[in-house]
Amino acid sequence: MSEKLKVVLCWHMHQPAYFDSCSNEYKLPWTYLHGIKDYVDMAAHLEAVPNACAVVNFAPTLLEQIDDYVKQIQAFLRDKTPILDPLLAALNSDQVYTPFIGQKLHNTDNVETVDPKHQSLANACLVLIEQCMRANEERLIKRFKPYQELTELVIIIKQNPKILAYLDEQYLIDLLMWYHLAWLGETVHHTDSRVKILIEKGRKFNKADRLQLLEIIGELLGSIIPRYRVLAERGQVELSFTPYAHPIMPLMLDINSAKEAMPDITLPNVGNYPDGKERVEWHVKEGFKVFEKHFGFIPQGCWPSEGGVSEATIRLLEQYGIQWIASGGGVLRNSLDKSELEDLSVHQPYSLHDSSVHCFFRDDNLSDLIGFEYSNWHGDDAVGNFIHHLEGIATSNNEAKVVSIILDGENAWEYFPNNAYYFLSALYEKLSNNDKLELTTFSKCLEVESAKLNHLVAGSWVYGTFSTWIGDPDKNKGWEMLIEAKHKFNEIISTLTLEQQEAATRQLAICEGSDWCWWFGGENPSEAVQDFDHLYRLHLTRLYQLLGTTPPEYLAHAFTHGGGNPDAGGVMRRG
Repeated sequence: MSEKLKVVLCWHMHQPAYFDSCSNEYKLPWTYLHGIKDYVDMAAHLEAVPNACAVVNFAPTLLEQIDDYVKQIQAFLRDKTPILDPLLAALNSDQVYTPFIGQKLHNTDNVETVDPKHQSLANACLVLIEQCMRANEERLIKRFKPYQELTELVIIIKQNPKILAYLDEQYLIDLLMWYHLAWLGETVHHTDSRVKILIEKGRKFNKADRLQLLEIIGELLGSIIPRYRVLAERGQVELSFTPYAHPIMPLMLDINSAKEAMPDITLPNVGNYPDGKERVEWHVKEGFKVFEKHFGFIPQGCWPSEGGVSEATIRLLEQYGIQWIASGGGVLRNSLDKSELEDLSVHQPYSLHDSSVHCFFRDDNLSDLIGFEYSNWHGDDAVGNFIHHLEGIATSNNEAKVVSIILDGENAWEYFPNNAYYFLSALYEKLSNNDKLELTTFSKCLEVESAKLNHLVAGSWVYGTFSTWIGDPDKNKGWEMLIEAKHKFNEIISTLTLEQQEAATRQLAICEGSDWCWWFGGENPSEAVQDFDHLYRLHLTRLYQLLGTTPPEYLAHAFTHGGGNPDAGGVMRRG
């Protein structure tokens, strides 16, 4: 029998730093919400199929935030220490709207119609309601009849906020409870009897119900890192990492690397990122430190932030012992064109002639089928179609050795029925028992001989370019603001105490993350752009404060507004 085709499922788990140390609170709840839904489900699916395996990549900023949420919930349950995420804190506040007093709505058109004496309270209630609507309507809201009924009232409330004066707080409590119940993972719905009882109760949740749900959330978040560590110890999961705050390393090393795939791109008129190599090395070393703290070892592999690679990036990672990296199929296509090797397959590892690092490239078609198409299929049909594609590759392509399926491990599942429970269950079961396919990990593929690349064209997993992060006027403005702050950092940092230097350096790293420029520009939804524009300016403002200097006045004003309507609300892209 011929050798099986190796198949690697690589799930990238990633959240940027949502905590604002100026206001001492989390500005967005996505870390803990994806924690109780996707990160626990993705572990449970592997636990349920012991002969299945996958690569799971963690961004260090995600690991730190999960750990922080666990500690905050434990402290609240132990001695009522306040929780610093308003939405989570609302679950057990004496009055659920209290954590939102003083916060701003995305849409304030009708708030002025409220009696001025009660406007602050009404605004807080509206912010809470707005937060509890941020869920997939088809898959999360409509699935649960009581939740759907509660959200139907939201339309009326938004049209006339004066109605709030006549609503019992029980409405807000039930809406908040259902929001969190809907966000729980499907495996939790199936296995936790406490959750089943709460769902069956359906309405008029009391203080004991709210406390119990918070306890469940704390348990789930507390289980995430230990579960993946156990899966790694028994060989089912290969854990890999991304440098600390998810920076676009090639652009930090050389901003002109963006021109390799897009020669006509318009770059910020501010030159290279100051001390880019030193900063990239900081992210790598700090990323290792955080990863080892939580998992007990240094990883062999790296998903470079956004699959962003260049020859300089690979050589730097090699110096730190990284044995494999992965990127997008577009990067390979551009590189094969430049190397005049157009007929080689994406389904094998590659390496530069002067490097031992194995480079695996995403099968964009198959990965995007999971990310964007299969959510509308019956689970078994989707898995059957997926395996049909893989078996076709195995039988028709003699060069095919490794098929790399790479996508984020959290955002796609919200668009599937039941958080992709049936799709993922069948996927692992059928892939791990297929006569033609071998489900494996990247490190287990290092013995596969790599094809040699004469050149690697710098780019990312999105289109093989860096256009998602630079080139647009608003994205360029984000870089210009960051580079100006970095110059101020260089000017002041040596005058600070060691403790002050450490705080400012870590804050700078947060500002260097890729997530901010991802959202800037007109192609993304206004609400998300508003969130990330605001948070980016808060992070830069905090950096100036930690340096002991006055932030530029422009940081008080929004500079990008969005207005697009991309697939999946912009949280994912097609390769």
